[in-house]
Amino acid sequence: MLVVLAVGAGVVLAGRFFEARSKRRAGAALRALLELGAKDVAVLRDGREERIPVDALAAGDVFVVRPGEKIATDGVVEQGTSAVDQSMLTGESVPVEVGPGVPVVGATVNAGGRLVVRATRVGSDTQLAQMARLVEDAQNGKAAVQRLADRVSGVFVPIVIALAAVTLGFWIGSGAGTGAAFAAAVAVLIIACPCALGLATPTALMVGTGRGAQLGILIKGPEVLESTRRVDTIVLDKTGTVTTGVMSLHEVVVADGEDEADVLRLAGALEHASEHPIAAAIAASAADRVGPLPAVEEFTNHEGLGVQGVVDGHAVLVGRESLLRDWGLHLPDELAAARKRAQSEGRTAVAAAWDGS
Repeated sequence: MLVVLAVGAGVVLAGRFFEARSKRRAGAALRALLELGAKDVAVLRDGREERIPVDALAAGDVFVVRPGEKIATDGVVEQGTSAVDQSMLTGESVPVEVGPGVPVVGATVNAGGRLVVRATRVGSDTQLAQMARLVEDAQNGKAAVQRLADRVSGVFVPIVIALAAVTLGFWIGSGAGTGAAFAAAVAVLIIACPCALGLATPTALMVGTGRGAQLGILIKGPEVLESTRRVDTIVLDKTGTVTTGVMSLHEVVVADGEDEADVLRLAGALEHASEHPIAAAIAASAADRVGPLPAVEEFTNHEGLGVQGVVDGHAVLVGRESLLRDWGLHLPDELAAARKRAQSEGRTAVAAAWDGS
């Protein structure tokens, strides 16, 4: 009898152990989500920068975000222009251009110039904290199948206990002995116990939402996860969702009389001096196609527009068409048509010019 009781207790405890382990692993997704944020921030006080922990940041504080740094908290840009990588939030691989008056989100990465931001939301009010709360609520909520399991368990367990009591009484009454009677009663409890209903269902939902968070998929609730069994169509609205999120050069279109290798060499050399993701894609492709790139002199970054500099004695401009117009340059008809075609296909078009043409 003691052996049977020990086995029963062991089965129940093993179930509880696996449930607790699954909860810990699912909680790791929340911790990983919260760790995406910055750990410290450079706050401007009396015209000087002071490095403080992010937890000490208050709404209304003004802080500095240098190129390559994470934005400490949700806020609004007060000074500077830059490109912000919001892929962790939106899945969009192309950085978003921001400037004075434009809101920014904590934990996104400043990929361009220096920004001065005024904090608007801190701590549990930030968008990152709300995302973590969404995952936590999804893990703690109950799906329809789990509520059904609870209802079944509420009826089933008392019936099983009653059956075990009847079994115990029957075997005692038949003169089989107390030990055999208890063994039979415990066997009924172990075999009929609905542990799978009570443990497996919530554990599966919790692990599913946690694993989704680790892969960048936020699930609003367990009922959403359950309803995916009826999904027959998936619609994706962002690049970077099913791609690497790293940009690459697709096509080079040159004006009449120009050589593609010259365009790549001059534009790639200039872009190599920039930290912008689009510039990195052009520079990497140029290096692969034409070999080592020449050095750049007098490099200047025009935030949100493009770059300029001197390469092999040529005054080179690379960036938006508006940057070229500022220097009195206009795209020939064939290049303007190519730019329009590229944009209609969802691509990013970059213009290059040198020596006034």
